[in-house]
Amino acid sequence: MTEIFQGNFTQQEPIPQEGIEAAMAVLQSGRLHRYNVAEGELGEVALLEQEFAAQVGAKYCLAVASGGYAMGAALRAIQVAPGDKVLTNAFTLAPVPGAIAAVGAVPVFVGVTEDLVIDLEDLAAKADQADVLMLSHMRGHLCDMDALMEICRANGLRVIEDCAHTMGASWAGTPSGLWGDMACYSTQTYKHVNSGEGGLLISNDPDLMARATILSGSYMLYERHGAVPPAEAFEQIKYTTPNVSGRMDHLRAAILRPQLRALPEQVERWNSRYQVIEEGLRATPGLTLVERPEQEVFVGSSIQFLLLDWSEEDVNAVVDRCKARGVELKWFGGREPVAFTSRYDSWRYAPSEAMARTDRVLDGIMDMRIPLTFSHEDCEMIARIIRAEVSAVFQAD
Repeated sequence: MTEIFQGNFTQQEPIPQEGIEAAMAVLQSGRLHRYNVAEGELGEVALLEQEFAAQVGAKYCLAVASGGYAMGAALRAIQVAPGDKVLTNAFTLAPVPGAIAAVGAVPVFVGVTEDLVIDLEDLAAKADQADVLMLSHMRGHLCDMDALMEICRANGLRVIEDCAHTMGASWAGTPSGLWGDMACYSTQTYKHVNSGEGGLLISNDPDLMARATILSGSYMLYERHGAVPPAEAFEQIKYTTPNVSGRMDHLRAAILRPQLRALPEQVERWNSRYQVIEEGLRATPGLTLVERPEQEVFVGSSIQFLLLDWSEEDVNAVVDRCKARGVELKWFGGREPVAFTSRYDSWRYAPSEAMARTDRVLDGIMDMRIPLTFSHEDCEMIARIIRAEVSAVFQAD
């Protein structure tokens, strides 16, 4: 009998009861705006900022409306100007080059390796073209961060980390987000904590964070933040920094705080499911797994594998056959954007030269979410289905 998976790849777990109760308290107060607090009171947003800064090990944290807004604020805070070039990964999601283009800058794409991380050789070759690298830890894959930072320091590159997929991850003991000048996180529903939309921005640089705080729409109320630079950091920049409002509200902060406290346990749950699927796919004919380096602590909220050098027809056959059995795979090799699977040559507002090695990798990338609503038995079935359908197409070719 042919197995059909009945699970939902977009179904999240419920918000924790503690978060629901905190949200109800905010609703009952009517005070949703982050600055609507009593004298000397730290509201939910300021408390979230304090707690996330402490959890990651950063000095400063700013809670904002989305991960994309956090990236735009970071670029503006680091004073990227219209026409400036900004290096970024060719393998990423559209909000990353979108944030660069939205501030009037020009994305310059850096290649991807078969390990699905930024190509450090290509980065070194292009490092003299820009002053800033927007590093996307795409789908939770961390490159050799020591080697990357050595290249960046040698070339005077400032680094903004896009940690949308690496909240809770680390390289060689240092959390994702603490390597560069600033780091951006997303709390959108499909990330590691869920407020529907939302973002967090961290830095250890008081000037950068003071500028980002004014940008976010703090007016002159920055003393009401929870993890903010000292007042003197604002003295000059408050007169010259525009307001580009993108604040988080108390309602979203209230439901995020208990989720952040539970994040270490959630990471273990994701990784146990990831390992079940990974083992089920190992040694599948025609399928290449992405082996994770020892220095990397990752969060397995999704899994990627490669169908290297497969034809478009055969890749689509795998996608269709798996879908018919209830398993949703996304392919990053398609020439037309589908849902979130666009690629660097789809973003025509950011013209780029073709990169043959990167194109070969992108043409083979298969991607699948791993919701925590799936059991280990679900994950075993999913792996069996993928293994069977990949094998069938590979052997028929």
